[in-house]
Amino acid sequence: MTTTTEPRSFLARNQWLLARRTSQIAILALFLIGPWFGVWRLKGNLASSIFLDVLPLTDPLVLLQSYVGGHTIEATALVGAITVFAVYALIGGRVYCSWVCPINIVTDAAHWLRTKLHIGVSWQPRKATRLWILAASLAVSAATGAIARDLVNPVTMLQRGLVFGLGLAWIIVLAVFLFDLMVSRRGWCSYLCPVGACYGIAGKVSLIRVSAVRRSAYIDCGDCFRVCPEPHVISPALKPRDPNTSPVIPSGDCTNCGRCLDVCADDVFEMGGGSGSVRGEVKKGVLPRRTRRKAKGNQGEADTPGCICLSFAPFAVRDLDLSTVRHIVARQRVTFRRSPRAPRLAPVSR
Repeated sequence: MTTTTEPRSFLARNQWLLARRTSQIAILALFLIGPWFGVWRLKGNLASSIFLDVLPLTDPLVLLQSYVGGHTIEATALVGAITVFAVYALIGGRVYCSWVCPINIVTDAAHWLRTKLHIGVSWQPRKATRLWILAASLAVSAATGAIARDLVNPVTMLQRGLVFGLGLAWIIVLAVFLFDLMVSRRGWCSYLCPVGACYGIAGKVSLIRVSAVRRSAYIDCGDCFRVCPEPHVISPALKPRDPNTSPVIPSGDCTNCGRCLDVCADDVFEMGGGSGSVRGEVKKGVLPRRTRRKAKGNQGEADTPGCICLSFAPFAVRDLDLSTVRHIVARQRVTFRRSPRAPRLAPVSR
């Protein structure tokens, strides 16, 4: 039998990535055209700014650290923080991480190079680490009166470096790049950044979410898990224990980056309002388009998906930490044997 795969265009495979890069570069450009060209549309930085001299925008974490540090909270700062928190609560708290933050470009570059160089995972902090760092930053602000967020914040450092040139700022940015490249897969954004932890709290009530609305078309390829910066958020929606579970990804850790939409050739995922309904179920005898196979020389042989599954070969899972792999295996409820057709492990249903 031979496999026929429908080719996907470059745009279909990268539309969400291109949209995110456009958003990140456009927002960064709005900040930079002021000091570079004297065109002040957005003054300040991502910690605190004002748009068109009318709309104040304040990072909620900066406001909170100012408050615990004993500073007087101005009305404009309070309005700006409420505005920002409300927007991210609507569209997804960690949308900031994937659609706004310029450091995401740096960490994505580190992840891309890490994959090309086949660098395995050497250390993965606990997910709660960034929450502890968030709490520690508040404690530092309360003890010293300083805004702890901006002491060594690579986001602020990157913007300062672009405006004022080389210096300590670029050393901090380079340190984040090398940390993600050599030490921990997506270590900064997924495990350490306190700003992401703060916006993750807002993301718990987000109205815009990713949904696995056609999860019956999923062929256990594992592509979405490999590209997702927070792979643990996918399983509850894609491979639930209860088939009546909502396909909406409920976790505030989801960044709404759209990587799973870009990589999925079977259109399993959608970005939307999170209606919680499963659509497009695969009909009996009709396979997902990526797994259609044509039988040759046997008229009685039906189309079958063959041995297409979540591959556990080292080259396929080097980008997943061990806890995520265990979570996927537990959700799939599979055991493993060595396939006689290829030197890799293939799942066998219990």
